[in-house]
Order: sequence, then C-alpha cells, then structure tokens
Amino acid sequence: MNKSSLFFLFILISNFSFSQQKNSSVWVADNGDGTYKNPVINSDYSDPDVIRVGDKYYLTASSFNCIPGLPILESSDLVNWKLIGYGISKLTPETVFEKPQHGNGVWAPCIRFHNNSFYIYYPDPDFGIFMIKSNNAKGPWSNPILVKSGKGLIDPTPLWDDNGKTYLIYAFAGSRAGIKSRLVACTMNSEGTFSNNDEVLIIDGHPDESTIEGPKIYKRNGYYYIFAPAGGVSTGWQTVLRSKNIYGPYEKKKVLDQGNSSINGPHQGAWVVTQTGEDWFFHFQDKGAFGRVVHLEPMKWINDWPFIGVDTNGDGVGEPVSIFTKPNVGKKYPLVFLSDSDEFNSSQLGLQWQWHANSQITWGFPSSLGYFQLNCIPKPKEAINLFDIPNLLLQKFPSDNFTATTKVTFNPRFDDEEAGLVILGLDYSYLKLKQLGGKIYISQNNCKKADKKELEIESDVVPLNNNTIYLQVQVEPNGNCQFRYSEDGISYRNIGTTFKAKEGKWIGSKIGFVALRNGFINDAGSINIDWIRFNK
Repeated sequence: MNKSSLFFLFILISNFSFSQQKNSSVWVADNGDGTYKNPVINSDYSDPDVIRVGDKYYLTASSFNCIPGLPILESSDLVNWKLIGYGISKLTPETVFEKPQHGNGVWAPCIRFHNNSFYIYYPDPDFGIFMIKSNNAKGPWSNPILVKSGKGLIDPTPLWDDNGKTYLIYAFAGSRAGIKSRLVACTMNSEGTFSNNDEVLIIDGHPDESTIEGPKIYKRNGYYYIFAPAGGVSTGWQTVLRSKNIYGPYEKKKVLDQGNSSINGPHQGAWVVTQTGEDWFFHFQDKGAFGRVVHLEPMKWINDWPFIGVDTNGDGVGEPVSIFTKPNVGKKYPLVFLSDSDEFNSSQLGLQWQWHANSQITWGFPSSLGYFQLNCIPKPKEAINLFDIPNLLLQKFPSDNFTATTKVTFNPRFDDEEAGLVILGLDYSYLKLKQLGGKIYISQNNCKKADKKELEIESDVVPLNNNTIYLQVQVEPNGNCQFRYSEDGISYRNIGTTFKAKEGKWIGSKIGFVALRNGFINDAGSINIDWIRFNK
C-alpha cells in the first residue's frame, strides 16, 4: 500500500472514530432549531450550582463518595455542557474514605467567582464545611480548607457583600445535627477561609416550609435573596426569601412547583444572568434510578420577586418547562456532548469515570495500548457483596434510555478470579466472567438490598470458548435492564433475567466495571477493557 493510500485510510479511520464519539451521546438537549428540551443534563448531577464568568458558564454538583469528586462542567450557552475536570482527587480524612462511604462525602456545593479566583464551598456532613480555590476552573484546585467544623452542617453559600463584609449561609442535616429545616447566617474573614461562631437564625421552616435547605444567597437592587428548596427532594418546591438586611426579617414566596407539569419536586439550584441580561434558573429533578437530572428554566423579575418557569394553572407560581427558546448569550455555539463512550486509547482515564472510594495505584492503569487494564484486587473481608467494594470503576447513566456495549479481554491467572460489567445501586446486577477449573464462565449475578448486605444470586452460568468477549446491557425508561453477551461481536444472546435498576445512596444507578479475587497473590489477573460504546 502506497503512502497516499495509507493517508486516506488514516483519514477514514480518524473520521469514523470522531463521528462515532461525536454521535455517542444518547441525550441531546439542544433541538437545533433555537429551542432546547429539559432536562438539559439528563444525568445525575445532583444539587447543581452555576455561575457565569465572562462568556463561560460553570456548574458543579454533589459527588458524595465518588472520586474524583466535585465535577466541574463548562458551557457557552447554558444548554450544551461538557465535563472539564474535578475539584478534588481524594476525600479526607483519606483513611476513612479508603472504603466506600455511601451517601457520605461531598454534599451540595456552591461555586463562586471572587477577586479573579474560583471558590467552591462544600459540606461533608460528618466533618464540616470545606472550601477549595483555583485561578482556573479546570484546576489545579487547592487542598480543602475546613472553614467551619461541625456535624450536620450542610449546603453552604458565601456572600462577599458590597459593604465589605463576608457571610456564610448554611443549613442542617437532621441525621447528624439533630435539627433541620433551619437556615442560619454567620460572618467569615474576608478571605473566606474561616467562619465565626456568630450564627443568626434566618428562618425556621417548620410551620409551613418543611425541610427547607439548599440555600443560595444573592444580592440585587438592595435586597438579599435566598433561594431555598423546601418540602422534600421528590415532592417539594422552590421558596425565595427577601430582605433588606442580611439577618432579616425575611419575606418569603413560593416561586416554582410542579403544578401541571410532569416534573416532580423541582429542587435546589442556581440563578444566573447571561451576557445579554436574561435571567435563568437551574434546578434538579429526582428521577430515582436515573439520578437527579438538571433542568433549565426561564426566569424574570416582577416587583423585585423572581418568577421562574411558566404559569399554566394560573395560581401565580411558576412551573417547569419542557421545551423553550434557548438563552440569548450573544452568539450561537455548536453542540457539545457529555462523554459516555470511551475507546480507552488515551494515557489518561476519561473524565466520566469515578471510583467508589479513594483510589489505589494498583487498581488499574490507563494506557496508550488501546485498553484500560483493571486488576483483580482482593475482596475486602467485610464485603458481603459488591456494594462494599471500593475498586468499582463506574460512570453515571447518560440518559433514561440507552444501550451500552463493551469489548473486554479477561486474563485470569488463577481460578476464582472474576471481572465484568456492573449496574450498581441499592440493588445491582453483575455480568460476571469467572475462571473455574481453568475455564472461563459467564453468568448474571443479581443482588437485591445490597445495602442491607444481602447475598448475590447467580443464574445462567455459561462456559465460554475464549477470553475476549462482548458484554451488553439495554436500559429502558422504566429502569428495566436486559444483559446480553457475544463471542464474535455480531450475534448477541440474552443472559439471565430482566433486572430493574435502582438508585444508590443519594445517587442514581451507575454503570461500569469491577475485577476481583479471593485473597492476596503476587501476580493477580486482570481484565483489559478495549472500549465501551453507548447508543440510543
């Protein structure tokens, strides 16, 4: 083959790979006609907070025990988002988070831009309120600083006031603090690195704002505004508090609820103003196994009160929109996709992947060899099932309707080593490859109430002819998942029973890989993940 033919072949392969990656996203919010559909992010980015810096918008969200944590997303038009990095690479104290701490870790964060620096305040409900800082949203970010120590302190939001003072507003988690449905304000030093113990009660929500939490504070036209969801994650509404004094007393108004829409419990989020002066509001919707997905609502000001969404039932309270005109940000931008498919051709692991605990060097290695190698790590003695396994390499569900297919090569060195494809939540299903008697078998392993330490139930054990195999799962909008496998990548066979995905602890169900063995050995086996591709 001459050089011209080689060059043409290279272009064909490159274009195929590019178009395949470009078209891999299973959810596109941008309708391409000047409108968008909600959710703008149909994936589990819980408790979103958003800011604009110049012509760019940045979003962060809760990450709980998943590492790296504090995802940083970027957009040019509020509709098309891409993941550009993370705020933290390890959870502290590191020894605590060497094991999965489901539902713990990073709760609802707040991102701000002040004095040419990005700040993220986030709570760990067992330790207190932390802050990280960077000159670039992509990082590197500083090590976390403990701004306020205490159990059950959550949902922090800072304000550098125009009077030179600095404040911190936060809420309480009843499970740790013993109190809830209260918002308080305290002062901080000007650097925002230390808070004083001078808390003032802003609101006690018990009379009619049950479970008020997730505050975000802003200042406009001389008023302090606190946007705060109330009434519960899946059934609540958005309340806004307003006062001329940071400490109140505050007036309050319900500004967004489900109304006639299909969007249950529009929960906490963020107000942002475009370059052209338009107002928009982000919030999440709890979709169970599919996580807490992100919605974008139009917003306007009426008599110094925000009005969010549309009012179809005429009760004066806004309701979420399904389709709406895209924000005016001054120019048009191309479509952008959140990453889901991965060819594993890079020497760095794709940003969509997270571990379920602080990662260890020996768990796995990216490579430029065309695969990611996941090593068979000894099962922790206390792990009854996969729920307590730390070396789970997972990503969020990219939508509520998709098919994921992966090509893997299983390289066991001893009997009882195992690896495979997992959908993990409080219930999970595991398409397992395992060596027994020198031969590799595939089976489906389901576990209900995994968080309650129930055992896996194995079914449909099938011997394989070789160690390279294609694994597939189809996920339907009702959460039903059907697993399949193929030995040639062409003909697929159903395996096991239909599994219904279930949410995890404060997070949606996740999909990915695991590799395990019983006991330590000096030369454990591995699974090489060639690629994973997501399609509608």
